Amino acid sequence: MQTQKEIALIPTYNEKGEPISPLLPEDQKNFLIDIDGTICDDVPNEEPERMAIVPPYPDALKIINKWYDEGHIITLFTSRTEAHREVTESWLDKHGFRYHGMLFGKPRGGN
Repeated sequence: MQTQKEIALIPTYNEKGEPISPLLPEDQKNFLIDIDGTICDDVPNEEPERMAIVPPYPDALKIINKWYDEGHIITLFTSRTEAHREVTESWLDKHGFRYHGMLFGKPRGGN
Protein backbone atom coordinates (compact mmCIF):
# COMPACT_ATOMS: atom_id res chain seq x y z
CA MET A 1 0.00 0.00 0.00
CA GLN A 2 1.30 3.43 -0.94
CA THR A 3 0.92 6.55 1.17
CA GLN A 4 -0.28 9.92 -0.05
CA LYS A 5 -1.16 13.26 1.47
CA GLU A 6 -3.34 12.97 4.55
CA ILE A 7 -7.04 12.60 3.86
CA ALA A 8 -8.81 15.69 5.19
CA LEU A 9 -12.30 14.75 6.37
CA ILE A 10 -14.80 17.49 7.14
CA PRO A 11 -16.47 17.03 10.55
CA THR A 12 -20.26 16.87 10.17
CA TYR A 13 -23.05 17.15 12.76
CA ASN A 14 -26.77 16.44 12.83
CA GLU A 15 -29.45 18.94 13.90
CA LYS A 16 -28.80 18.10 17.58
CA GLY A 17 -25.11 18.94 17.18
CA GLU A 18 -24.07 15.31 17.47
CA PRO A 19 -21.19 14.13 15.28
CA ILE A 20 -22.12 11.99 12.28
CA SER A 21 -20.04 10.50 9.46
CA PRO A 22 -17.59 13.09 8.19
CA LEU A 23 -17.58 14.27 4.59
CA LEU A 24 -14.83 14.41 2.03
CA PRO A 25 -13.96 17.72 0.40
CA GLU A 26 -16.06 18.49 -2.71
CA ASP A 27 -13.16 17.75 -5.07
CA GLN A 28 -12.26 14.37 -3.54
CA LYS A 29 -13.96 11.06 -4.31
CA ASN A 30 -13.85 7.71 -2.54
CA PHE A 31 -13.45 4.82 -5.00
CA LEU A 32 -14.16 1.21 -3.95
CA ILE A 33 -12.77 -1.03 -6.70
CA ASP A 34 -12.98 -4.80 -7.18
CA ILE A 35 -9.84 -6.65 -8.33
CA ASP A 36 -10.83 -9.79 -10.23
CA GLY A 37 -12.70 -9.05 -13.43
CA THR A 38 -12.22 -5.29 -12.95
CA ILE A 39 -8.49 -4.52 -12.90
CA CYS A 40 -7.44 -7.93 -14.27
CA ASP A 41 -9.05 -11.08 -15.59
CA ASP A 42 -11.16 -12.97 -13.07
CA VAL A 43 -9.09 -15.36 -10.94
CA PRO A 44 -11.20 -17.50 -8.60
CA ASN A 45 -9.97 -18.25 -5.10
CA GLU A 46 -9.72 -21.90 -6.13
CA GLU A 47 -6.88 -20.99 -8.54
CA PRO A 48 -4.51 -18.95 -6.33
CA GLU A 49 -1.47 -19.87 -8.46
CA ARG A 50 -2.84 -17.57 -11.18
CA MET A 51 -3.06 -14.55 -8.83
CA ALA A 52 0.68 -13.87 -9.13
CA ILE A 53 0.82 -14.07 -12.94
CA VAL A 54 -2.41 -12.61 -14.29
CA PRO A 55 -1.65 -9.42 -16.25
CA PRO A 56 -3.40 -6.21 -15.19
CA TYR A 57 -5.72 -4.37 -17.55
CA PRO A 58 -3.51 -1.47 -18.76
CA ASP A 59 -6.37 1.04 -18.72
CA ALA A 60 -7.27 0.07 -15.14
CA LEU A 61 -3.70 0.69 -13.97
CA LYS A 62 -3.58 4.04 -15.74
CA ILE A 63 -6.98 5.23 -14.47
CA ILE A 64 -6.56 4.08 -10.85
CA ASN A 65 -3.12 5.71 -10.59
CA LYS A 66 -4.49 8.90 -12.20
CA TRP A 67 -7.28 9.06 -9.60
CA TYR A 68 -4.76 8.41 -6.83
CA ASP A 69 -2.49 11.20 -8.12
CA GLU A 70 -5.50 13.55 -8.26
CA GLY A 71 -5.98 12.99 -4.52
CA HIS A 72 -8.94 10.61 -4.58
CA ILE A 73 -9.17 7.72 -2.10
CA ILE A 74 -8.60 4.29 -3.64
CA THR A 75 -9.74 1.23 -1.70
CA LEU A 76 -9.65 -2.22 -3.27
CA PHE A 77 -12.50 -4.57 -2.30
CA THR A 78 -12.03 -8.23 -3.20
CA SER A 79 -13.56 -11.66 -2.78
CA ARG A 80 -10.05 -12.99 -2.26
CA THR A 81 -9.46 -14.22 1.28
CA GLU A 82 -6.91 -13.09 3.85
CA ALA A 83 -4.87 -16.15 2.83
CA HIS A 84 -4.36 -14.37 -0.52
CA ARG A 85 -3.20 -11.05 0.98
CA GLU A 86 0.54 -11.56 0.40
CA VAL A 87 0.23 -12.64 -3.25
CA THR A 88 -2.30 -9.86 -3.92
CA GLU A 89 -0.20 -7.08 -2.37
CA SER A 90 2.92 -8.35 -4.17
CA TRP A 91 1.05 -8.39 -7.49
CA LEU A 92 -0.28 -4.86 -6.97
CA ASP A 93 3.18 -3.57 -6.03
CA LYS A 94 4.85 -5.38 -8.95
CA HIS A 95 2.52 -3.68 -11.42
CA GLY A 96 2.64 -0.26 -9.75
CA PHE A 97 -0.93 0.12 -8.53
CA ARG A 98 -1.29 2.94 -6.01
CA TYR A 99 -4.03 2.64 -3.41
CA HIS A 100 -4.85 3.48 0.19
CA GLY A 101 -6.40 0.29 1.53
CA MET A 102 -7.73 -3.13 0.70
CA LEU A 103 -10.68 -5.12 2.07
CA PHE A 104 -10.79 -8.91 1.72
CA GLY A 105 -13.75 -11.26 1.92
CA LYS A 106 -16.27 -9.45 -0.30
CA PRO A 107 -19.26 -11.75 -0.91
CA ARG A 108 -18.83 -13.69 -4.12
CA GLY A 109 -21.43 -12.89 -6.75
CA GLY A 110 -20.73 -15.61 -9.29
CA ASN A 111 -20.92 -15.17 -13.03
